[in-house]
Amino acid sequence: MAAQSILLFGYGSHGRFIAGGLHEDGFKIKIVESNSDYYEQAKEDGYIDVEYIDVTNDSILQALNPQNFEQLVCVMEDEHLNVFLTLSLRSLFKESYILSISDSIHTTKKLKMAGADKVIDLYEVSANKIYNILQRPVSTKILERIVIDRNGITFSETLVPKGSFLQDTMTDDLDLAPYGILLIGMIDEELGHTFMFITTGINHRIDEGDTLVCIGPKEKLDAFEEALKKERKE
Repeated sequence: MAAQSILLFGYGSHGRFIAGGLHEDGFKIKIVESNSDYYEQAKEDGYIDVEYIDVTNDSILQALNPQNFEQLVCVMEDEHLNVFLTLSLRSLFKESYILSISDSIHTTKKLKMAGADKVIDLYEVSANKIYNILQRPVSTKILERIVIDRNGITFSETLVPKGSFLQDTMTDDLDLAPYGILLIGMIDEELGHTFMFITTGINHRIDEGDTLVCIGPKEKLDAFEEALKKERKE
């Protein structure tokens, strides 16, 4: 059986990892990049079929003959460029199967609207795995012991204090990336002290007394908790 052909757009942090996995599994890969540094990295890593192009140019995209590939995988490092590329490919190649990668709920929605056949939400995949473990307390303790020993990753439950800068913020609008941590859920006091998993698709308002359940390096979680205590809404 002939190897499945993949046209991979992007060789940034996610793209490089994906390319390696596809290569190991025997897929035929063509890599496309618009960033010169990522392009050079792909060449240095030994990939032969690599092109450096402007992915915003429709005529250049057409010259790649994407319709000849079984899957088009969009994983450009710039999320806005990734959405634009997905939209362009869907417009130009209506029959092609487009898979896009997302690392935020907002980007996932945009990619689906842009016409991606499948969106792999890295945020949701990670959070769902964590959630499944959280449902089993014994497993949670085992996980904590393993991940802390390996790379300092742990969980935290952070109470939202009175006057917090997060008060009245909707979870869909909350971005904790600058703090280097991931929100996986919250305990919403208005809903009866019930744990709400962040990827359920329900947009929650953060109020005083709610508890944010996050995962990340312990020092980052501690810094975030200190920021919540110090920073107040003006």
